[in-house]
Amino acid sequence: MTFSLETLHEHRLFKRPAWKQIRGTRLLDLKSVPVIYACVVAFLLLDLSVAIYKSICFPIYGIPKVRRSDYLVFDRGRLAYLNAIEKLGCIYCSYANGLLTYIAEIAAQTEQHFCPIKHAQPVLRPHSRYTHFVPYGDARPYRARSEPVARGYGEFVARTK
Repeated sequence: MTFSLETLHEHRLFKRPAWKQIRGTRLLDLKSVPVIYACVVAFLLLDLSVAIYKSICFPIYGIPKVRRSDYLVFDRGRLAYLNAIEKLGCIYCSYANGLLTYIAEIAAQTEQHFCPIKHAQPVLRPHSRYTHFVPYGDARPYRARSEPVARGYGEFVARTK
């Protein structure tokens, strides 16, 4: 999305200097920053591990590729009303939340392939493929439908778009 010159000018009027942001932040919040950003290492390792898993295993299983760019979106850094600290925070949050959503979709496709059975208890926020899974504790639909559900990636994609 592009903004008009008038809107960009207005955005710049609302930009808060980084030094004012730091000065106005509670000391305890500032002390927590290293803890928050230390998680980047874990996220990068997780990202690498999942990329290796997906590139090796998905072709073997016949699971279609999950496009990383559909989940990791870095657009807030272009907002003129954010200072450098806020932009860095937006990059971090976009990466962390996008990565976890991306990994959840990869896990959902893996579960669809190997175990498309609903849980006995309700799931608070079921993943994108869960509604197509077979009922818990019902052997007949499992034997009749688990294979088509496990291979139904194209049909699922067509139905959801």
